[in-house]
Amino acid sequence: MRPGLILRAAADPQALAVQAADLIAERVRVKPELSLLVATGSTPMLTYAELARRVQAGTLDLSRVTAVQLDEYLGPDSLGLDDTDQRSLWGWMQRSFVGPLRITRTVRFQFGEDAQQTCTHYDAQVSALGGIDLAVLGLGPNGHLGFNEPPSGPDAPTRVVPLSPESQVSNRVYWDREVPRQAVTAGMTVILAARASLLLVTGEHKRSVLRRVLNGPATPELPASLLGGPDVTVLADRAALGSALAGSTAGGS
Repeated sequence: MRPGLILRAAADPQALAVQAADLIAERVRVKPELSLLVATGSTPMLTYAELARRVQAGTLDLSRVTAVQLDEYLGPDSLGLDDTDQRSLWGWMQRSFVGPLRITRTVRFQFGEDAQQTCTHYDAQVSALGGIDLAVLGLGPNGHLGFNEPPSGPDAPTRVVPLSPESQVSNRVYWDREVPRQAVTAGMTVILAARASLLLVTGEHKRSVLRRVLNGPATPELPASLLGGPDVTVLADRAALGSALAGSTAGGS
């Protein structure tokens, strides 16, 4: 396994959600003003539901956390989708994370007449926060982080990106409407500068790409392989890990 990664195993997606929520809650306990970069997609949804359960039970307080949007689709006019569009990632983030977790402080992509200006403004907001304390990430089918499609090097900025065919296919399952072909994404510069990262991976269909992230060389052709440093945790269920890798994990259940 590549150095600089902490690998943890979970028995199944629900067990993974509990472990991930434990890790996030501990970060919040240490720093209540945590800045949290938030992925959407199917993998983190159970984690967010577990966090919401704790908030509603009164055992977790996220009122001082700042939730930071990771990415957003662009419509045909190259501007952001309306918040009411079912494909809007900001809308999804509100429904699954911001609302249920009672978060009031957010950083999002705010669209005007120029999408690149939106990216510049987003970077300025992240900088004003002092950067990202914890990035909660999913693993794309082609190894992307956010919408940093291959190849994306460590210097890839926050920007407008065309979505790969793989990304369009994998995202089509969420909606009955055409998946947009462009998006804006927090750059690798933002993601890799996070003081800690938590990469969540579930399902046998992610096993091949996860193996490459864990064991292969760090390369822009597999953006997730560029994760490294003193505080990067990969939390995967046993379906994603496979029997051979699951036996070699540190921690987990």
